[in-house]
Amino acid sequence: MVNNRKRKLIEGQPVLVVIDIQGGEPERNEPPAISFMPDYQKYMDRAPAMIKQARDCDFPVVFIQEAHRRDMIDFGRELDGVEDIHLLEGDPGTEIAKAVGIRSDNYFIRKRRYSCFFGTDFEILMKGLRADTLIMIGSHTDVCAHNSFVDGHQHDYFCRVVEDCVSGSSWEAHEASLRAMEYLQTGARRTSAEVIAVFKAYKIKAVTEANS
Repeated sequence: MVNNRKRKLIEGQPVLVVIDIQGGEPERNEPPAISFMPDYQKYMDRAPAMIKQARDCDFPVVFIQEAHRRDMIDFGRELDGVEDIHLLEGDPGTEIAKAVGIRSDNYFIRKRRYSCFFGTDFEILMKGLRADTLIMIGSHTDVCAHNSFVDGHQHDYFCRVVEDCVSGSSWEAHEASLRAMEYLQTGARRTSAEVIAVFKAYKIKAVTEANS
């Protein structure tokens, strides 16, 4: 029997998870260490509006940063695929992109591997925030976002991926990962317009209740 029960975009307490939106460009004429799909930056440029709306609603925002020690001891099997050495501590490109506007009152998690759950205190933070729904944006759809989504699913969170605010290593990989996430949780794929509309509705409701 197939369970097609539809869930709300937000169930319980939401948390916006900003995955690996990091700054910097490769040196001139130097090929990138990891692949980016066409229009990658266009997808990332939608992140600030999402973050602002979450803050306006007093929803927690958690910034995730992939960073590796400079002696590369923590890469593990990560370099066995197509990726070259990337995101070393101290490199400008490893820092959280300035455009997303991380603040001192935001939560920050540094990770060494793809999933924000793996080897970090992310799960402790989610329990402290009493999180129910993880709304994921950032990079890469098929790598860090996908692995974080799967771990969130297996930890019984409601997981949502904002499909026009994540970007993959290629268009094909991006789309395949979105389909895989939707397979795990029906209704997981959402647009930024949908999410912002729901955020605004929450804000209006909160203001109305406060003034009643």
